[in-house]
Amino acid sequence: MTEPVRARRLTEDEGRRLQQIVRRGKHESIRVRRAMIIMASASGTPAPAIARLVAADPDTVREVIHAFNERGLACLDPNWAGGRPRLISDEDIAFIIETAQTRPTKLGRPFTCWSVRKLASHLADHAERKIRIGRERLRQVLHAHQITFQRTRTWKTSTDPDFDAKLDRIEEVTTRFADRCFAFDQFGPLSIRPCHGTAWAPAGRPDRLPATYRRTHGVRYFHGCYSLGDDTLWGITRRGKSGANTLAAMKSIRAARPDGAPIYVICDNLSANKTPQIRAWAARNKVALCLTPTYTSWANPIEAQFGPLRTFVMGNSNHPNHTVLAREIQAYLRWRNANARHPDVLAAQPANAPGSVANDNNAGDAPMPKPHDQTR
Repeated sequence: MTEPVRARRLTEDEGRRLQQIVRRGKHESIRVRRAMIIMASASGTPAPAIARLVAADPDTVREVIHAFNERGLACLDPNWAGGRPRLISDEDIAFIIETAQTRPTKLGRPFTCWSVRKLASHLADHAERKIRIGRERLRQVLHAHQITFQRTRTWKTSTDPDFDAKLDRIEEVTTRFADRCFAFDQFGPLSIRPCHGTAWAPAGRPDRLPATYRRTHGVRYFHGCYSLGDDTLWGITRRGKSGANTLAAMKSIRAARPDGAPIYVICDNLSANKTPQIRAWAARNKVALCLTPTYTSWANPIEAQFGPLRTFVMGNSNHPNHTVLAREIQAYLRWRNANARHPDVLAAQPANAPGSVANDNNAGDAPMPKPHDQTR
């Protein structure tokens, strides 16, 4: 029996980059969809569940995963072909890329960053290698080599001494015990304010939201739980992060598998997720906590599930209070779980059978466990 396709283990830089794309990109863009596929696959989510997450064919999901395993993050962008023959050599292009990534002050220019106009002028006036190139062509060359004009950012790397061991453990439980594997994380902070998003509207007349300068409702946190086995997402909105709130979520996960079989819960290193009370309860109830390495939340399978939640519930919204926001979150979760077909049904159904995913992506849904619908 062949092994199911799965993205290779992400590096820290790849994990952070994919998480950034999923959180900040436009949901309908091809880069965001491919980033969600890779991040979900690397964290152990099966290909059929990923296909439902991004509304794509499972074969497309597998192609993206194979492309990532071969080419890395370069697979996020499609390969465009065609166009007129190049008028500059490969050596010229390499020199342009090197110059663009060099601080102007090191080349005797009195500014801290290049604009396209300044860079083109510098290349045309260079004493040793004169390159005459138009600004639009210069933009295309930089874009083709993934050189973009962006804000500088800080960085951090995991110092966890058990980094590889923890990732090995997560990979093991998501591969061997997918039907008994769950994920938990806090999503937030959720504040009551107009949130920018996307919507269909007449050209030049975008949907508008009111501005806000007073935020008196405080914040909340959505404590989310995800079952890898049946692709179910549920959770509860709480006032803050605490060990008691995490324990309540853990108990709901345990209740989702009432047969008493051992289960595995993937969560991050937040202190509220590993209190003595939680560890003692987990030991008594056959719950194994699988902690992600520090600064490596992208290894948690639930992270990919939060992208659509942010886009379709938080984006383009203006909720009046937290009660309404919590109600909208629960309504989305009910819709999401009702429209996700059960993995057992997909596995038992031939690819070319009537009603299969390959023939009908909107076929009838199998019953799913009802998520917890509580707000506190």
